[in-house]
Amino acid sequence: MKTIGLIGGMSWESTQVYYRLLNQQVQAALGGHASAKLVLYSVDFAEIERLQHSGDWAATTVILADAARALERAGAEFLVICTNTMHKVADEVAAAVRIPLLHIVDVVAERLKQDGIESVGLLGTQFTMEQDFYRERLEQQGIRVLVPELAERQQIHRIIFDELCHGQCHPESKSVYLKVVDELASAGAQGVILGCTEIGMLINNSDTKVPLYDTTHIHVKAIVTESLTAD
Repeated sequence: MKTIGLIGGMSWESTQVYYRLLNQQVQAALGGHASAKLVLYSVDFAEIERLQHSGDWAATTVILADAARALERAGAEFLVICTNTMHKVADEVAAAVRIPLLHIVDVVAERLKQDGIESVGLLGTQFTMEQDFYRERLEQQGIRVLVPELAERQQIHRIIFDELCHGQCHPESKSVYLKVVDELASAGAQGVILGCTEIGMLINNSDTKVPLYDTTHIHVKAIVTESLTAD
């Protein structure tokens, strides 16, 4: 079993989901008392969040690159960033180490193509919905990406940072998200990406007829596959 290197803490609410799912899936695959071999570097999200909102992505790169190097020194054999938004700097982080990085957008795109999804809605932070790093990587693989209108993007972003990152799931916020999902489907989305690792705490496939693609679950499945694949 390969040792997984996790860069987490963005937020810790979603990182604990990664940890739980990784161990559950490894145990399901191997049985007995098996659990995931991993090392975790959990950053201070307050620092990351402040830099995100000030637009200082270079400083976030330094923090995550340092974390990646620490994980490599600790014995990690491949790297995972446990958040969608910080994949904005994934290429720079990957370049800081010799071990490979398993990119969340690539595994999500692979799953969408397996399901025949050619047009998809994207929910996440405003950084993820509005900037090119996420959408362009999907579009390069032939997947059309739809995002909500500006006012809805702002609502979605606020709920993530003010509520979900603090473990709060409110019924009125769930209604906001489900309304946006319906609107994206009406605009032609065949499915909707839950492109923030906390969104799965609020809505899931039992809430809507539109297929939802929870990036945390998709990422974890790919991580476990990589961990259990021999070199």
